[in-house]
Amino acid sequence: MTSTEKSNRLPQHIAIIMDGNGRWARARMLPRYVGHREGVKAVRKIVEACHNKGIRALTLFAFSSENWRRPRDEVGLLMDLFIRTLKKEIENLHRNGIRVRIIGERDAFPKRLRELIAEAEDKTRANASMDLVIAANYGGQWDISQALRVIAGRVATGEIQPEDITPDMIAGEVSLADLPEPDLFIRTGGEQRISNFLLWQLAYTELYFTDVLWPAFNEHTLDEALQSFASRQRRFGRTGDQVEQLKGA
Repeated sequence: MTSTEKSNRLPQHIAIIMDGNGRWARARMLPRYVGHREGVKAVRKIVEACHNKGIRALTLFAFSSENWRRPRDEVGLLMDLFIRTLKKEIENLHRNGIRVRIIGERDAFPKRLRELIAEAEDKTRANASMDLVIAANYGGQWDISQALRVIAGRVATGEIQPEDITPDMIAGEVSLADLPEPDLFIRTGGEQRISNFLLWQLAYTELYFTDVLWPAFNEHTLDEALQSFASRQRRFGRTGDQVEQLKGA
């Protein structure tokens, strides 16, 4: 296989639910916070690996809108970890030409975290080697509803009629509308659910589930997911024969 063929088999956009931090810590008789801290180290490794492989975009589910239901102390520690990680990592990400973006509802975050998010996005806005998207206080249902609110406003002003609404119009208003939709979704930790993550964007995404807990996920396990992706035939509603014909055209 040539280098071009290998490149064509790589996903442009990977989306990951990073599950298993707490269970990783519990298995070692450690506080859950240690698992989250080790999870940040795994993030660093996977961002570097994706960047080196030429992946166009990486979206990580860091904190869902449902995670506020966790114990107050754990949520507070997660917010502190988020702040420290942004402050520590942003310069290195910027040096490597990585654009940082945060998707989700920010109003519930502490003021200092909102400020750091804005600073990180502003600092890296012109970078173009890879997009690193962090989904924080994010939910797929929220994403679709906020897109529909925008479109409903256009209907209310008479700019468009209800019959003008199309899937493409909605796709243009959800988060990450300017990026290719994820080709590969990975969930670590053994659960096999999408859990309200990128519900609109994952319509034709290849799903990959692994029992590996997130702190133990590394470049080797990422390669296993990429090999699985490369072995699949993506048909998008066509037959397998049609896909092969298009490849040969």
